[in-house]
Amino acid sequence: MRDRGRTRGINFYTRKWVRPEDLNANGSLFGGSLLRWIDEEAAIYAIVQLGNERIVTKLISEVNFEASARQGDLIEMGLIATDFGRTSITMRAEVRNMITRKTILTIERIVFVNLGEDGRPAPHGYTEITYDRDRTPGACAAA
Repeated sequence: MRDRGRTRGINFYTRKWVRPEDLNANGSLFGGSLLRWIDEEAAIYAIVQLGNERIVTKLISEVNFEASARQGDLIEMGLIATDFGRTSITMRAEVRNMITRKTILTIERIVFVNLGEDGRPAPHGYTEITYDRDRTPGACAAA
């Protein structure tokens, strides 16, 4: 746990190796690459939590870059659901260096909306985080 409790409750499951194609002209991790990885990981998290593959990113709040990553660094991304709306899920993200544990980036709010078959927002019926895989779309269809 970091000071100020910022990593409390976040599980860091996804890891990335910073490779040459991920770098900017300064030789550090390109922010666009990192944001793409976070959006993808957050979408997977939302799919698992809401049991639906039809989700869309609605909002990514202020992105706070606290440190950089260099080629060869191993980074890990963590997410935690902070709120369940009627048709949405809100989460918090943190990316850190896997070895030093130094925070690279934080995002206080990422919001995804659950969609129905018609492509419009639809209620999902959940109010809390699950750590089981019973909500994954394949498991939901089998139930």
